[in-house]
Order: sequence, then C-alpha cells, then structure tokens
Amino acid sequence: MSRDIPIHSWPCSYYINSDKRWEHGTLSLTRTMVRFTSDQSKESLASFRLSSIMEIKMESSSFIFSTLTVLEQGNVKHWFGSLKPNRVVVYNVLEHFWRERLLSPSTEAQGAESQSSKGQELISLVAGAQRRLEDTGRVLNHQGEQFDNMMQGLDKIDSDLGVADKLLSELESPSWWPFGKLPWRTQQEAKAEEAARAAAGAAGKGSARHKVITSIPAVVSKGGDSDLKPGCLSVLVSSLEVRDTSYQLLHRFERNEVDDIRVHNPYEISVRQRFIGKPDICYRLLSAKMPEAMSVLEMQYKKKVEYTREYAVFKTTPVTSPCDTEGSIWNEGLLQRCHETELPVEVPAGELSQLQVHVLQPAVSQTEAQELRQMLLQLKNLAVEAETELERQDEVLDTLTNSTDRATLHIDKHTCRMKRLL
Repeated sequence: MSRDIPIHSWPCSYYINSDKRWEHGTLSLTRTMVRFTSDQSKESLASFRLSSIMEIKMESSSFIFSTLTVLEQGNVKHWFGSLKPNRVVVYNVLEHFWRERLLSPSTEAQGAESQSSKGQELISLVAGAQRRLEDTGRVLNHQGEQFDNMMQGLDKIDSDLGVADKLLSELESPSWWPFGKLPWRTQQEAKAEEAARAAAGAAGKGSARHKVITSIPAVVSKGGDSDLKPGCLSVLVSSLEVRDTSYQLLHRFERNEVDDIRVHNPYEISVRQRFIGKPDICYRLLSAKMPEAMSVLEMQYKKKVEYTREYAVFKTTPVTSPCDTEGSIWNEGLLQRCHETELPVEVPAGELSQLQVHVLQPAVSQTEAQELRQMLLQLKNLAVEAETELERQDEVLDTLTNSTDRATLHIDKHTCRMKRLL
C-alpha cells in the first residue's frame, strides 16, 4: 500500500507567505502526509507529516474569509482557503487522522532507526498472522466447548420434557374418568396457544444477539462528502450501527438488510441499503482504523463487499516514502543499465562494482526462506484445523437450533396444558 496515494483530496487555495498571494490547487491527505499541489505548476508547494502537526484550527483571513490553518513544528503556519465542499468537512477529516495518528503507536521512528531486510519483514508479518490465527484457534476451541455444554443441557431438557409430557397426560386423562379427555373449552385452548406463540416470538426477538464485535471512530456522511461529521462505526453480530460523537444512533443496518459495502480505499467505505419506490440509504465512512473493521466485515459480509478501482490502485502501488522519489528514479535507471549490461559468468575478484554486488545479493536469504517455509506450513496446519472446527461447529449450531425450537414448542404446549389443569 502506498503512502503517497491520497486517501482524500479537496480543491482549495494556499497562501504563499513569501509572495503574499493565494495559489489555487488541491489539498491531499495520505496515510502519513498532508500535501498541497498547485494546479498551474503541478508542483508541491507544501508538504508535511501528520506527526509534525501541532494544531489544526478554523480561522478567518482578514476577518472576512473563512480559512483552515495548520500549525507545524517549528512554528510554521499553513493557511488554506476556499475549501470545497466546505472547511468543516476538511477539518473533521484532517483532525480525525491527526488524532488517530497521535494516539496510535508511531511506526515511522522504528523504520528510521533500523531498516530490516525484506526477509525479516516477511517473517514478522507471518509471525503476526500466526499469532492472530493461534488466538482465533483458542477462541474457536473455547466456543466449541460451550457448544458441547449447551448440547448436553438441551439433551437433559429434552428428557425432562418427555417426563413432563407423560405426567401431564396422566393428569389430563385420569383412570377414573370414563370419557377420555376432560371437556375443556376449545376457545380458551386456542387463545392460550396463540398467547404462548406470541410470547415465544417476542422472547425470540428479544434474545437476538447484539454483542459488539468491534467499534472504531470514523467520519460519517449520509450520501455524499458534503456533510462529513465525527462519529463511530460499530460492528455487531447481527447488524451495523452508525452513531455520532454523543453515541446517538444515526442508523442501524440489519445484517440481512445490507445490500453492498463498497471499499473505496483501505480507509473509506460506503454501506448501502436499497429500497423499491423510495431513496436508498447510504452512509459513507472514513476512518484511520478502517482496516481493523474490514477484517470483520469481510468475514460477515464477504458476498456483499465490493472493491472499487481506487482500492486496486492502493494495492498495486508499492510502499514508498515522499522523500524517496528522486532516489527511486535514480535506482531504477541504474538497475535498467545493469539489466542492459550482462554480467560475465566469471568475474575476477575485486572487479565487481558496489551496485553489481547489491544487485546480485538476494532479497531473502536461504535461512530466512527456510524459516518462512516452516512458518507457512504451520499457518496452513492451523488454518486446516480451524476450518475443520468451524465445519463441526456449523453442524452443532444446526442441531442446537433445531433442538431449541423443538424444546421451545414443547414448553409452550406444556405451559398451556398446565394452565388448563389449574
């Protein structure tokens, strides 16, 4: 994922203090940078890191024009005016990513202190995935034990209901009554059964799981980008909830009501619910922690998640640093010359240039490759075991659902029969 690709851009004007004039251009926000590019010269007139920002404020220029100011380290102040759609939207987005950048642990300092090899980076990524999969396996194991305990409890309930059925049958048809069942009124039976069904339906609805899986701060907009406001996105077991800063519910998307989730980039999605005969309900959400929620959304709504072309650009572009543009171009040119100039099979010692030695060195050593192979095999085994456990739990869940429905129906019938006996 490239850090240079803008997450969001806005047309605006930038005040050049040295020339005492305003320059029209585009303000862009990337994962780590804020940049202003002139429309006329196509040059970057201002570029600074989110981590170097000291303050973001909405002010007025000459007491008339509304502007947005960004105070950088070193007491450098940047003025942005004529922001479209409006400065409040730009302020909400910039302030959100800046705040989340400050609250999250910084990775730039770690990268500046020590640059690890590609092999070590791959090993760390696989190790993180392995730890996450092991945690998932432990959760699945605990969940399977809970399902087994529930099955044992339902079996006991089923046997107790069988005993209750026999006892109720004896009470309803005692041996001394010569005409079979007692003459209960049919209308009262029907009313009691209907009331029991209604109570069971209400209990079923009330027992729907509303456990929050994850909740992330976000900038929320209903429809377009003109009214982006701070809020949060909560991913529940059975729904998605969009709330404002005071945690008031703006909209709840039930799981079966979500028609599509469009992923515009790793930090921006839109959730849509379609209707016939009236406008659709669509919320656009922008968050610095969206990748955390996407891992859950991809599992719950995997058939409804759609990736746009903008997202494909983020995935296909390699990670670069804004200050490494010239160096990358220079390296590409030298590597192209090395490909054009074939290296001899046998080269006398001491005649290899530094660049050629660098090109001949593998990106991943044999030791790192062997370690990666072992870790990937462990990941594969863990994934197979998790898949087997999930399939078993799916079968157990089906059995639990059928047993619970059957037990609920029997309890309702027994309740009606006991009420008639009273």
